[in-house]
Amino acid sequence: MKFKIDAEDVTSKARATSFFTEHGVVMTPAFMPVGSIGTVKTLSPDDLLACEAQIILANTYHLYLKPGLEILEKAGGLHRFMNWSRPILTDSGGFQVYSLDELKKISEEGVEFKSHWDGSSHLFTPHKVVDIQRIIGSDIILVLDQCIANPSDKTTARNAHRLTLRWAEIARKYFLELKPLYHFQQYQFAVIQGGIYQDLRKESIEQLTDLNFDGYAIGGLAVGESGELRDEITEFCADRMPDSKPKYLMGVGTPVDILNAIERGVDMFDCVIPTRNARNGTLFTSNGKLVIRNADHKSDLQPVDPACNCYTCRNFSRAYIRHLFNVKEVLGLRLATYHNIYFYMNLLKQARQAIINQSFIGFKRQFLETYSAIRERVNS
Repeated sequence: MKFKIDAEDVTSKARATSFFTEHGVVMTPAFMPVGSIGTVKTLSPDDLLACEAQIILANTYHLYLKPGLEILEKAGGLHRFMNWSRPILTDSGGFQVYSLDELKKISEEGVEFKSHWDGSSHLFTPHKVVDIQRIIGSDIILVLDQCIANPSDKTTARNAHRLTLRWAEIARKYFLELKPLYHFQQYQFAVIQGGIYQDLRKESIEQLTDLNFDGYAIGGLAVGESGELRDEITEFCADRMPDSKPKYLMGVGTPVDILNAIERGVDMFDCVIPTRNARNGTLFTSNGKLVIRNADHKSDLQPVDPACNCYTCRNFSRAYIRHLFNVKEVLGLRLATYHNIYFYMNLLKQARQAIINQSFIGFKRQFLETYSAIRERVNS
């Protein structure tokens, strides 16, 4: 993967980078809206383009079950199936299988699980996860990994991370033997595991780096640990990951969490928070989170965020969007989701410019002056 560092902030470890795929360039820091089943809920591809989304995330587990590989291959891959022209990253489905609890069985061979749709049995192996993502046709594919809850005891964390390493070695060798299915280059990222234990994380990074993946993801966080410990593990990993390749923090998070991770050198993020919160009536603004269902917005004719220039804020009031939620009109979900995705895209765009201007810490501090009145964790 062609990758370059565009700027490094002198006030922190934050950096602005670019990496290149055949579906476009991704400029970081970058947030990937989550479209697990081939759609970012309530939004069209044109909506995502208007919000300036550079890359989206889809999920191997979900797409494998529905619509299934036969349809995806017949369509020519997910890009064509969902009419999305920009890059796609697919995670391996390891986290989704982890979430199934009693519906899974993990062995050296892989993960046996039952579909949450119909209870049918399936087996994910390192080889099969590569094959599935070849058919999906994502630009960036992740290897199968074993995710565990935090905090877990060290023996559990060690066993999971070493199994992940063995699977990664199998998946890397297999990936390099294959040719892309749709005549464009795919790239493969590894997942760093090790729970909350720095020595295990260090071992994971060193052995995965030896396999020369195209990028590296920090996995196994945002699964029960405190925010402070998450920041500590993130910084420990980012400091040891190759600087010449993308650094991706999986499943994080709030605007504050993302800024904290950017400060520690992370390039890429994904999380369901902006879309899920929007559907529940919570919108992100420069002054913190706004619960649109609250009665004090009943006759409030100002935009969701007067400082925002998105389609939602230019055209609709808080009172109208509250009305849509109260009468259960789908347009309310779409307008709220559009706003939250735009907010995230704009936040990271501003963060990138601040890094280029060598002023990231000042930018973060200024953002938090108005945003941090909300009860979110803030690092000084």
